[in-house]
Amino acid sequence: MKILIIEDEPGTADYLRQGLREAGFAAEVARDGADGLHLLLAEAFDLAIVDVMLPRLDGWTLVKTLREAGRQLPVLFLTARDEVEDRVRGLELGADDYLVKPFAFTELLARVRTLLRRRSPVVEATSLKVADLELDLVRRRAVRAGQRIDLTGKEFALLELLMRRRGEVLPRSLIASQVWDMNFDSDTNVVEVAIRRLRAKIDDPFETRLVRTLRGMGYVLEDGS
Repeated sequence: MKILIIEDEPGTADYLRQGLREAGFAAEVARDGADGLHLLLAEAFDLAIVDVMLPRLDGWTLVKTLREAGRQLPVLFLTARDEVEDRVRGLELGADDYLVKPFAFTELLARVRTLLRRRSPVVEATSLKVADLELDLVRRRAVRAGQRIDLTGKEFALLELLMRRRGEVLPRSLIASQVWDMNFDSDTNVVEVAIRRLRAKIDDPFETRLVRTLRGMGYVLEDGS
C-alpha cells in the first residue's frame, strides 16, 4: 500500500514516514500543497495524509481539487485546529477522516488501516499462504509449518511483497522501491542483506526452500513443488 504524506513540518513528516514504513507501507512526503496535488494526480496512491495549513495550496483546496478531478482515494486530514466548523468543512470538501494534532501514532495507524479497509467494496484477504508458510496481515505474524516466525517490520514488508507476487521474478530495483521506497543504488547491498536474513528465518530451518535467487534477474518466492 502506497501513502502520500503532505506535511510542511519536517519533524512531523519524517516521523510519519518512518512510522508508516516500519508498519509495512510505502510512504512518500510532499512538503507543500501544490507538490502534493501534483503527485496525487500523476501517480497512484492508496491514501493521502494531508495537513490543512500548507504552503502554496492549503489542504482544503487540495482535497476539493482532487475530488473535482475524480480522484477518490481516502484522505486523512491533520490539523492543529480543533474547531467543529473546521472538521465539518474538511469532511464536506471530501476528506474521509480528521485527526487533531498532537496525536498518538498508534491512533493514526489505526485510522489509516480503517480507511484502507473501507476503500474497496471487496473484502480483502487478511492472510497470504504459500505452501506451509502463512502471513497474517492483521496481526502482522508469520507462521511456517505451525512454527511462529518473528519478523522485523521490513522483513514482514519484504515477505508480503514476495508472497503477493508469488511466482514472479522481482528485480532488486523493484524490491528497493516497494519496501524501502528508494531509488535502487547498485552500490548498496540492502536488498541482498534483507533477503539473506529473511531466508535464515523462513527457509533455513525447513526442508523446502521457498525463496530463490535468479542470478542477474532478482528473487522469486515459489511453493517449492
